[in-house]
Amino acid sequence: MWWVVVEEQRGGGEARTWSVTETKPAGGDREHADEVARRLAFGHRPVHPASVEERKVLRVGEGYLVIATGRTGSGHFRVTLGETVAEPA
Repeated sequence: MWWVVVEEQRGGGEARTWSVTETKPAGGDREHADEVARRLAFGHRPVHPASVEERKVLRVGEGYLVIATGRTGSGHFRVTLGETVAEPA
């Protein structure tokens, strides 16, 4: 089973930390999971900036890095693919 995970920074100033802010099940097909991730890269509303005016989407590893720019600044978030792994026997 594939999953799509969105990670972004939350909080302000020195208190910013990376957090998982969204997870979506994406079925058993990696190609479908990549399409789900791609749609999220273009459609996710990040915490920072609150109002996105422009986004640059870069494919990196098993997902996307999104650099979002708004009136009050910029921020970035990751959209990553992950596959459920069974516990070893």
